[in-house]
Amino acid sequence: MEIVEGIGIGVAVVLAALLILFIRRALYTRSGGIIRLSVRVSTILDGRGWSPGFGRFVGDELRWYRMFSFALRPKRVLSRKTLAVERRRLPEGQERLSMPADWVILRCTSNHAPVEIAMARSTVTGFLSWLEAAPPGAASPRLASQDWPAA
Repeated sequence: MEIVEGIGIGVAVVLAALLILFIRRALYTRSGGIIRLSVRVSTILDGRGWSPGFGRFVGDELRWYRMFSFALRPKRVLSRKTLAVERRRLPEGQERLSMPADWVILRCTSNHAPVEIAMARSTVTGFLSWLEAAPPGAASPRLASQDWPAA
């Protein structure tokens, strides 16, 4: 009888964990402004260290949440005021195995620290529009001098 109780408790714990993950995801995705986004969390090995997740636009911030995490807070917050895109490129080598084929990698700086993010090619335009959005009359030099290759 103890074995059956142990199995029942194990199944209940697994179901509760899955329920928490789905509720967490539903809470964040219901309000819109959500994009699929991978962030490179480690640069130790070339082409590795990408973590899948989703980004949520909240005012002047892009909040990134890991896909498989119980955390309610974002793992990383990128502020529009300190974020600048240096260049974009297509996935190379091992990166092609860890993300969809139509994704683009953006090398950015945030608070003078490098950060690499990857997103679908169709999402890049919206992301860049959000990044460049400014009040009327304000000029943003973040992308004006960049010559971007066609991706």
